[in-house]
Amino acid sequence: MKLDVLALDGVFDTGLSTVLDVFTTANELAATLKLDVAPFDVSVVGVRKRVRTSQGFSVPIARALDSSRNADWIVVPALGCKMPETLEPALLRADVRDACAALQAHAGAGANLAAACIGTFVLAEAGLLDRHKATTTWWLATLFRQRYPAVLLEDSRMLVASGDRLTAGAALSHVDLALWLVRQASPELATLVSRYLIVDARPSQSAYVISDHLQHSDPMVERFERWARGRLAHGFSLDEAALAAGTSKRTLARRMQRVLGKSPLTYVQDLRVERAVHLLKTSDKSLEQIAGLVGYADGVTLRTLLRQRLGRGVREMRLES
Repeated sequence: MKLDVLALDGVFDTGLSTVLDVFTTANELAATLKLDVAPFDVSVVGVRKRVRTSQGFSVPIARALDSSRNADWIVVPALGCKMPETLEPALLRADVRDACAALQAHAGAGANLAAACIGTFVLAEAGLLDRHKATTTWWLATLFRQRYPAVLLEDSRMLVASGDRLTAGAALSHVDLALWLVRQASPELATLVSRYLIVDARPSQSAYVISDHLQHSDPMVERFERWARGRLAHGFSLDEAALAAGTSKRTLARRMQRVLGKSPLTYVQDLRVERAVHLLKTSDKSLEQIAGLVGYADGVTLRTLLRQRLGRGVREMRLES
């Protein structure tokens, strides 16, 4: 498998090195164990001759992205921009625009494209995720929806494959993306690499989301959120929620879907889960007590919800404290 890894100026150090390390480890293990797997042919490409990471390290560029080599996959690691105020100007840079044009040309020629974390913004900026299912880094999902409404965003997922596009969620999802590509060549090798690197299965980002850190600036959503946080121990009423947000039930539901990609009730459940996990890790309250504090009738209901949402049990979360 031929892979081109695109390094733009200010590339996220961990993202770039993680992707390269997964493929290097795969090649080493395949050779050592004499597995019948063709080596991964990986090149670091760019749209400029000189590229530095976000930490200031120089990146050796093998060749230009717009050169003639036909890679099986072009992988776009994240830029080292974590917040809208730095990301949005970065997307307007000349090198990013040149990268978008080159990626469009490769896509037109039938290339498979993959991106992780902030790298998904680069693919979306080029229009290459329109009408595709995709994921992105969880705390910028609202910004992503606002900029790219034509993308079918599924931001709770860690990995989303959609035709010839592959996207991954936040930061260390670069590992998940690279392992997915290894798995296409050899499931056995992908399993070995994940064990050598001690990588657990992480199908969802939901377990890592901190609702306080979601980036959004919609006044109606903020009014609803303040109301909801103050009433987590009480039952949910859409009528009361709409009144507190100063709007109608239908408008509130539409705005929540547009800004956060979920219904008012689903968001309240997210807040309850977040509060419950915090209490499990920081207090000695029983599960029944915590259930009452976050608006559930009993501990069984809360236990089931935590398992469904996070894929972990109460005991596991207690041990993490």
